[in-house]
Order: sequence, then structure tokens, then C-alpha cells
Amino acid sequence: METADGADPAALTATQREIRRTLRDLLAQHAGPPAARTTTAAEGYDPALWARMSGELGLARLALPEEYGGTGRGTPELALACEETGRALAPSPLLATAVLTAPLVAALGTPDQRADLLPRIADGALTCALAVPGGSLAHALGLTGDNTTGAWSGDGRAGGVQARPAPDGDGGWLLYGEAEQVLDGHSAGLLLVAAHTGGYARSRTLLYLVRTEDAGPGLVRTRRTGLDPTRSPAGVQLRDVPATLLGEDPADPADITRALAAAGRTAAVLLAAEATGAARGALERTLGDVAGRERPGRPAGPLQAARHRLADLHVQVEAARALTYCAAREPGPGPESGPLALAQALEALRAAAGEAVQLDRGSGTGGTGESGAHPYVRRAAADELLFGPAGRLRARAAERTGLLGEAAA
Repeated sequence: METADGADPAALTATQREIRRTLRDLLAQHAGPPAARTTTAAEGYDPALWARMSGELGLARLALPEEYGGTGRGTPELALACEETGRALAPSPLLATAVLTAPLVAALGTPDQRADLLPRIADGALTCALAVPGGSLAHALGLTGDNTTGAWSGDGRAGGVQARPAPDGDGGWLLYGEAEQVLDGHSAGLLLVAAHTGGYARSRTLLYLVRTEDAGPGLVRTRRTGLDPTRSPAGVQLRDVPATLLGEDPADPADITRALAAAGRTAAVLLAAEATGAARGALERTLGDVAGRERPGRPAGPLQAARHRLADLHVQVEAARALTYCAAREPGPGPESGPLALAQALEALRAAAGEAVQLDRGSGTGGTGESGAHPYVRRAAADELLFGPAGRLRARAAERTGLLGEAAA
């Protein structure tokens, strides 16, 4: 049973309830429907709001090690923050920076790189973006396919991003190629780029740091118009852009794909929390709409049918939320729990958004894209394209666990 502020006393600690209450109050003032607010700022989000989220509330540091300015609280607290930003459909660099990029820097960076970058990420001063070629972020993270093959990153042939040692011999690198669908790639201060090196014979995928302020004219970043205006995908072109290898050149190239897959499993949990939050936001909006239509003398039949459908949706959304937090509390999400939670959450979001649109149409307000329900529909569609679809997430989880046997292979 939830309290008036939406907390679940049986599931959340006092600290977690305080994080939720404070963040929810802040986002209620500055983000969320009916605007599903985009911003006119070049960053694609409100920098002042992000400063408060990362500075006052410390969201960017929740899962980072304490020695680098983090709080070390781990995945459950960050999942709680993602659920609230999803509920408000709040544009922010939290996903690209704290969920997709910072864990890889923490896992693979040299001591000097971690000491330089992680404190600035923790205090919100440095935003980041993960750039993988081919436009398949879910595949690169091992969520929808085997990322040990090079197909997702150009396979060492034409296309993708290629890395070669800089001619001055100082240990630097030059990157050449392009990547699409880079979340917050147009505004991030740091790009983490997956690129091939070693030529065709010894091709391997490594991760490179590009400091955008030092990249020069060879870096061209273009913000794209996506399905969901609260997301900011970008096209990134690199023409001999200077870069630094993240960490050391591994003896086993598979170390990089394993690190990407490990980051992907945790990211799936946090993406599930965000999608579950968006589903709850859509459901709350629809419940309020149904309650507002109850009038004396009005036929109760249609509203009663709507209430039954919303009860079923509530069960679906809460099941997705429960699965998400079970995965978040694991001491390192297993190979299937995160993707399965994400699949459940994506389906719950799609169902909740669809029901919201149907009820809007029934009231005569949902015939245009200006309906208050449409931002949830756009979020659901965009998330399916970026991180799903749900069926592929489940199939990959089954393949990893051997559930499908030889048929999966």
C-alpha cells in the first residue's frame, strides 16, 4: 500500500522515500505533462534544472564510488531517480551520463582517467554520451544480440568508426567515421566512442574518450528530430578527431564487449525503472481523467468498463515495477533479470499510453497530436526502437540462459 506521497513503505527505505519526495516535488514544478516539456535550450534539456538535480539532489553521483565524489548507493537509488524522471517525462542527461557512460569509465578507465573524469561527472559539471556506430545501442550493450560479433560496430569493414594511432607518436589516437542515435551526443562534454582498430586482420573494438571542447573542426554533431521530443538523439561525424583510449589496450579484446554487456545489464534495470515511471505517469493521468468525467445522471457503463481496464493496467504496471526493483536489488544483475524487467516495463508503458489515447479519443480530445496522452505514446515508441523490442529482449535473455537450447543458436 502506498502513502499519500506515492512511496511504498514496504519496499523503500527512509532515505529512498526522501529522494523520491524531493525529486518529485522538483520535477512537478519544472518538468512533465501536459507540456511533456521540451526546452528551447541548445542542450535539449533545462541546464538550471539539471544543475539542481545533480547538485542539490546528487543524482549523477548516486551509483559512483565514494572515492571519486559519488555516494556509492548503487542501482536501487538510481533506479528510483530514473522512475521519477520517467514519470515526469523530464528531459535530462541523467540517462546518457549516469546510466550509459559513467559506469564504463568507472569500470575500464585508468586511475588517472577516473580521477579526472568521475568527480566532474558526479557533481554534474561534465555530461557524457555513449556513441556506438550502426545505430544499435541495444545490440552494443548485449541486450538484443550477441555483442561479441563486430556487426553492430561496422565489423572492421567500411562504415562504423575507425581508430588509428596519431602520427606524432605521443600515444594519442585519431577517429574517423560516424555514429547515429547518440543520446545527448550534440551537447555532451565527453563522448565515449566505440571504434575499430588494428585493420581488417586484427580488428577489435575498443572505447575512446573524445573531449568535445578539444576535438577541433573534425567533430560535427547534429541534433536529430526523434519520435520523442524529450529525448535528444544526435548524429556524430568524426574526421580525424583526436581521442584517448579508455583504459589500457586489453590483452583479450573480448574484455571490452564483456564490459559493455555488464553495463548493459545494469542499464536495462534503470531503463526499466524509467519506462515504469512513464507508465505510472500515463496511468495516473488517465485515472484523473476518468474521475473527472463522473457526473450525476451520466451513464455509468462506459466509465465502469474503463475502470476495469485501468485496474488491469495497474496490475501490469505494478508487476513491471516489482520485477524492476527485484533486479535492481540483485548484487549485480544477472544476465536475464535486467532485460526481462525492461521487456515487461516497455510493454506496460505501451499499454498504459495506448489506453490513455483511447480514453482521450472517447472524450473528443484525442484526435490530434496535442493530446496530453501523446507524449507517453511517443516515449513508448521511441524506447521500443532504441532499447527493444520487448520480444527481442526476451529472446536474447532466453538464449543467454540456454532456455531455447540449440534452436536459439
